[in-house]
Amino acid sequence: MLGYYPVRVLPSKTAILPVNPKFLPRTEDEKEMVSRTVYCTNIDKKVTEEDVKIFFQQLCGKVSRLRLLGDYVHSTCIAFVEFAQAESAILALNYSGMVLGTLPIRVSPSKTPVRPRSPRVMSN
Repeated sequence: MLGYYPVRVLPSKTAILPVNPKFLPRTEDEKEMVSRTVYCTNIDKKVTEEDVKIFFQQLCGKVSRLRLLGDYVHSTCIAFVEFAQAESAILALNYSGMVLGTLPIRVSPSKTPVRPRSPRVMSN
């Protein structure tokens, strides 16, 4: 009971996996970057990196870095959006549920910074 209401607790239908420690911020600069970064899920696969950038810049402020990720397994994409200002990231959290493309996106605080892409090593 919670107050006058019965409460049911059920197992989650989705696994909540911990973040791989190698992705967590390692320096004070990276911790500061995380404060300016949001993690977005449920992004329509037809949406481009430029679409995501324009969406957030019009609503929240200057985007300094963006990474849009998708694969052939999942039906939607995810994005890490780093803003120039922490206030913009806080503002972006209010837009969770807004439609981008054809789907309502989910916006959460990021636990990891947007790191520059590491060059891929080509093997023969």
